[in-house]
Amino acid sequence: MALIKDARIVADPWRSLADDEPAGVAGDSSDSRATRAVPNDRPVIVSWKRFRAEREAWIARGQPLGLRVPSEIPASEIAAEIPHVALIAIEFPKFTDGRAFSTARLLRERHGFTGELRAVGEVLRDQLLFMARCGFDAFAIADERAAAALGAFREITVAYQPAADGTVPAFRRHGAGVAVARRAGHERR
Repeated sequence: MALIKDARIVADPWRSLADDEPAGVAGDSSDSRATRAVPNDRPVIVSWKRFRAEREAWIARGQPLGLRVPSEIPASEIAAEIPHVALIAIEFPKFTDGRAFSTARLLRERHGFTGELRAVGEVLRDQLLFMARCGFDAFAIADERAAAALGAFREITVAYQPAADGTVPAFRRHGAGVAVARRAGHERR
C-alpha cells in the first residue's frame, strides 16, 4: 500500500499490526518474540478490537499509537480514546459505505481530533477529494493506483459548502453571497 499525504506519496512511518502479531507492549511477556516483532520506539496501528482488549498495555507503551477503526463504530465512542492516540485509520469496507465520511467529520469538528485521520480499505481515486473535505489527511491506496490518484486533489477547484477541510465555499468568497442575494431580490435591508 502507498500512503498519500499532502497530495503526494510519502513513506509511512507507522507499522500496522495484525491482531495475532506479537507486539512487545508493556507488560506482555507471553511471547519472547514480542520484543523482536516491533521495536518499542516505533509508532504502531492496532485494530479497534485489539486496542479495546489490551487498552492499558497500549497506553502504557508510551509511544505514538494509531487505531484502525471499522466504519460501524460511532464517532462518540472513538472520541473517548482521542487523548491516547495520534492516528485514527477509518475503514472503508466498500465504496458504497459512506459511514466513514460522517465519522471523520464528527471527529474533526465535534470532537476536536487534530491527529492524522487516515482513510483505509476501499479507498478510491474518485472519492479522495471528498474524503479530504470531510477531514481525512492521509489515504492508504493500492500501490499501482497511487500515482494516478494524485490528480484527484486538483480536479475540483470550487467548493459550494463548508466542510472540515477549511476551504472557503464559493458563496463566501469576495462577497459572492451578497451578489447572489441581490440578483435573487433577497438583499438584507
